Order: sequence, then C-alpha cells, then structure tokens
Amino acid sequence: MILFEVDKLKVRLSELEKETLKQDFWSKDNSSILQEIKILKDKVNSYTKVYTSLENLEEMNNLLTTEEDNDLIKELLHDTKQLKEDIENLEIKTLLSGKYDANNAIVSMHPGAGGTESQDWVEMLYRMYTRWAEKHGFQVKELDYLEGDEAGIKSVTFLVKGEYAYGYLKGEMGVHRLVRISPFDSGGRRHTSFASVEVLPEINDDIEVDINPDDLRIDTYRASGAGGQHINKTSSAVRITHIPTNIVVTCQSERSQIQNRETAMKMLKSKLFDLKEKEHEKNISNLKGEQKDIAWGSQIRSYIFCPYTLVKDHRTNYEVGNVQAVMDGQLDDFIKEYLKKFNKH
Repeated sequence: MILFEVDKLKVRLSELEKETLKQDFWSKDNSSILQEIKILKDKVNSYTKVYTSLENLEEMNNLLTTEEDNDLIKELLHDTKQLKEDIENLEIKTLLSGKYDANNAIVSMHPGAGGTESQDWVEMLYRMYTRWAEKHGFQVKELDYLEGDEAGIKSVTFLVKGEYAYGYLKGEMGVHRLVRISPFDSGGRRHTSFASVEVLPEINDDIEVDINPDDLRIDTYRASGAGGQHINKTSSAVRITHIPTNIVVTCQSERSQIQNRETAMKMLKSKLFDLKEKEHEKNISNLKGEQKDIAWGSQIRSYIFCPYTLVKDHRTNYEVGNVQAVMDGQLDDFIKEYLKKFNKH
C-alpha cells in the first residue's frame, strides 16, 4: 500500500509559497523552488480530485439503494472506471518522489556485439521509447544519431522533455535482450541480441557542476545521419571529451556549432553530476553499471519473439505475452512495477 501524506505536502507547499513572497525572491534563480511548488500543487490537486470523486460515487450509490435508475447506474460505472485510473495515476505520482524525478531525461542507447542484428535492435528500442513518449505527451528531441552500416543505429542520444520524464524512465537503464528469428539471416536462424540503455536526468542551470576547461577536448565534425536528414555541409557537430573521466558526449541536432556545443555541455554536466552523486552514495555497482558487458547475464529485461512471445523484466518478474504492444510503447505496467518495488519509502 502506498502512503499518501497529503497534509505534509500541504505544509511543505505553504512553506514554499511563503518563500515566493520574500522581497528578493524574484531577483534570484529560484527555478527549483518554483518547480517543486508546481509538482506539489499537482499532487495535492490529484488527491483532491480522487477524494471528491469518491464522495460523489458514495452519494450516487446511496441514491441507488433507495431507487433504481438505469442512467445513474451507467454514470456510476463510468465514474468508477475513471476513478480507478485516477487512483493509479496518483499512486505513480506518489512513487515519483526522487530528487530529480521531475526532470527531463537524457537517454543514450548502444548496441552490443552482433553488428547489424544488434544495431537493428537499438532502432527497435528507439521506436518503442518514442512511441511511449508520444502517448504521454512528452517531447522527444534527438541530440545525436549514428546510423548503422547496413541497417539500424550504432548509437543514439535523445532528450525526453516533460514533467517526471526522468522519474518514469530511470528504471529503463540497463541491458535489454532480444530473441527472434533474424531478418538478416538467410538461414532463418534464431538470434539473441543486446542493447544498453543509459538514462540520466537533465540537470537544471541552478545546480552547480564545476568543469575545468583544461580538462576538456573539443572536436568538431560534419553531422550525418539516417537518409541524409541530419547531414550538414559545415562542421557543426560537436564532440566533447572529459579527459579525467574519459566521458564522451556528442551533439549534432542543432543548426549551429555554438548550439551543439551548449547542448553537449549540458549532457556532460548531467553525466558528471550523476557520477558525483553515485560516488557520494558509495554505490560502486551503479557507478560501473554502464561499463558492464552488453551481453548475457546482465540484462534487465528480455523481449522474446520466438519460439514464443514474452516480455519479462528480470528485476520485478513482471511479464506480458503481447510483445508487439510493448514494442508499440505500452511500457506503463513495467514502469509501475519497477517504481513499486524500488521506490518504496
């Protein structure tokens, strides 16, 4: 059972709203406080909506005990179904209480060994997450894209923009395994492919991350991508290497080199901040997580197309048989099960 302490949320909201009344509040960058106010209001309003709907349903039910009304019965059934959805959404919002859950998400994906087969798997996952984001009204902005030699994607990084994007997607970080009859195998044999997914919160400007310019190597090159849609005649794409950590970020989505450099620096900031947070938590296994082999034994989820159809999350043991629905972006149940298991408080 998820505990929703609405009184505590209201107290916190009241404290923050008092902060906004201070004389110097609007002369400083207090975007994090304004964002927290917006999130708290959303949670309190969601709770109020559920509570009011429940009271209305009780009144309707009481009326039906005294007289039969077919129209009222239909309305009761409709409103009960809607209330169930509202309660589920409220439950998810309650679970999204991490420090950076409300932030945008930066997602990067890379294929494991296997060439074209694994690169095609990355493209399938990219489509899956794009479909999921569209269903939820999130914006997807491609930041970097390197197409495969024959098909698929060698690497892709994209921004998912919207409230709680990181909170929803953080559980997708890890290795994803595909089992299917390969369309690239003339013998029609079954293949197993792997792809890694990295998810980081986009760090807001009000969070300081010290980066020494002397620690950076900045290269420029011509942007290129699928079907020529990303091709640029000038060297506008930017690659930044943070020498002490060997972290590399690239961006080629913007029109100018200056814009690509700014976006790449944001990506680097998010990666370095994430690294610092995990070092602070002394969580070495998470710190090394992205360096694990993209191979058997390290996967978080398996997608099996043959000899049977099944998608199974190995952390929660949640599974569904409709693989195509999942590939079309129906990820909500996997996300919810992950949050219920790992975000309890």
